[in-house]
Amino acid sequence: MERTDLLKTSMDDIVFESRNKSYGAYVLRKVYDRHMTRAFIIGTLLFLLAVCSPLIIRAIKKMIPEKKDELVMKEVTLAEPPPIDPKKPPPPPPPKVDPPPIKDQIKFVPPKVKKDEEVKEEEPPPPTVEEIKDKEIATETKKGEEGGVDASLVEPPPPVIEEEKPKEEEVFKFVEQMPSFPDGEKALMEYLAKNIKYPSIARENGIEGRVIVGFVVSKTGNIEQVKVIRGIGGGCDEEAAKVIKSMPNWTPGKHNGKAVPVSYTVPVSFKLEG
Repeated sequence: MERTDLLKTSMDDIVFESRNKSYGAYVLRKVYDRHMTRAFIIGTLLFLLAVCSPLIIRAIKKMIPEKKDELVMKEVTLAEPPPIDPKKPPPPPPPKVDPPPIKDQIKFVPPKVKKDEEVKEEEPPPPTVEEIKDKEIATETKKGEEGGVDASLVEPPPPVIEEEKPKEEEVFKFVEQMPSFPDGEKALMEYLAKNIKYPSIARENGIEGRVIVGFVVSKTGNIEQVKVIRGIGGGCDEEAAKVIKSMPNWTPGKHNGKAVPVSYTVPVSFKLEG
């Protein structure tokens, strides 16, 4: 083989120079590189297609216009009900169903073991088998009707539900914000001094002193439950309670930001002028 032919000849031609090239191995080795290149390109394209398929599907969905459901409002006119005939009598009430009769009941309390000295002779003996054959066992003996049913099969009457009495609201003694007289404590003292009238009996008998009056300022500011805690007599107690009752509404006390009733005491002084 000449040098120029050797440069143009491939490795396959050199290996199969003196061999049978039509056997098949030569052809396979000849097209191997071409097949590998084609397989690599196709595999790369399939891999890229698999990776990019979500992006492609998303882009296709964006290109397709969405079909929105249209809400259609329809007006439905109902037919008027048939007129009521005033001459037609109302339907009769359902018939009253009486409870079924109850069979005879016989008292049978399980025996209890007692000491001999605790046993009373007047206690009746337990009923026999014949006596309880056609009767219902109960805690007391009752006369029933013939052909009656067991009392346990009869639906008991509905229980009577008693109305719960409203609970009295708790009256506080001390709260975060105590109740106050309009315009403050000084205005309260001026109100008492202006409205208190010295009883003539107390004046004639020289009675003077301090009356302690207790009351409750409701959550609306009303004066309630007025009572004299400590009095001096001579009509002073009644006069002090009357003036306290006639006071205008107070600013109610508050606890946790909520208005609540609060008990309060006020001293009312009675002093004779010299």
